[in-house]
Amino acid sequence: MSASQTTAIRHDWTRDEVLALFDQPFNDLLFQAQVTHRQHFNPNEVQLSTLLSIKTGACPEDCKYCPQSARYDTGLEKEKLMAVEQVIEEAKAAKETGATRFCMGAAWRSPKDKDLPYVAEMVREVKALGMETCMTLGMLKEEQAQMLADAGLDYYNHNLDTSPEYYGEIITTRTYEDRLNTLGNVRKAGMKVCAGGIVGMGEGEKDRAGLLMQLANLPQHPESVPINMLVKVAGTPLDQQQDLDTFEFIRTIAVARIMMPKSHVRLSAGREEMNDEMQAMAFMAGANSIFYCEKLLTTPNPKANSDMQLLDRLGITPEKRHVEQDSQEQEEALRKTLAEAETDHLFYNAVN
Repeated sequence: MSASQTTAIRHDWTRDEVLALFDQPFNDLLFQAQVTHRQHFNPNEVQLSTLLSIKTGACPEDCKYCPQSARYDTGLEKEKLMAVEQVIEEAKAAKETGATRFCMGAAWRSPKDKDLPYVAEMVREVKALGMETCMTLGMLKEEQAQMLADAGLDYYNHNLDTSPEYYGEIITTRTYEDRLNTLGNVRKAGMKVCAGGIVGMGEGEKDRAGLLMQLANLPQHPESVPINMLVKVAGTPLDQQQDLDTFEFIRTIAVARIMMPKSHVRLSAGREEMNDEMQAMAFMAGANSIFYCEKLLTTPNPKANSDMQLLDRLGITPEKRHVEQDSQEQEEALRKTLAEAETDHLFYNAVN
């Protein structure tokens, strides 16, 4: 594949085509992914997001990987929904350390109507800070998705987790169709989609291919595609699962980049176990987003300054937020935000 070719945006991938990508020689696959990446993104920029658990534990689902399930004894203390003021303080701290998107997650099967006004207020207040907003609250009905959209929510995260064929080995309390329906409701409400999956749960290459095929064959590709490496938490059914081969993980990143050229592909859970060389290889394969905080909901993540040191060594800079302008007032607000960003050195001091 030459650098002059333009990668087509497709929604009709077959399993054999995806497996053929996985089965390429490693160097050929990474080259194709890097060429594809450069057609749509600055290869030396990475988008930074911060994730906060706004309601922890006591989830009724039986996802075998999740320490927040009430079905498993993982020692996790359940916590009620955080106060709006506390969430805003966390968002301010995230912004000061360089995050441009603030993601809020609650361990629910689906949100109760009585809780939605509070999470909607969180969205409005975080938006007022000049940050993008994302939430993951479980399954959404159409009217719930619309309420969040009306509050200004930018992204909604709802992962497919794995292939349809392997899904029943991991979760039995909600169906694959339930997940697809939630993504459809998010799109209908006009929000952007954050959807990916988890690898290293005992699935085969066909299942990793099947997951990416499901995502890429959606009517519109997810704007954000998190690829999570299983974090083995004691007390969950997968706590003794064999580690996934490093090169298989990198192959998954590369194939995701080729199949969804315009999506941000995010290194998510599991980065705590990745050395600098593995992360650098993932960036070469087309990953261009990371969660930038000390915890991802309830599992560890590299400390912020360690991330900044690695990005500095690689010559990678944080991606600035892109804001759509639809009025003179928004345009003026954007100019002000950019001017402040130019004089805010907290972000860069972390690597000096």
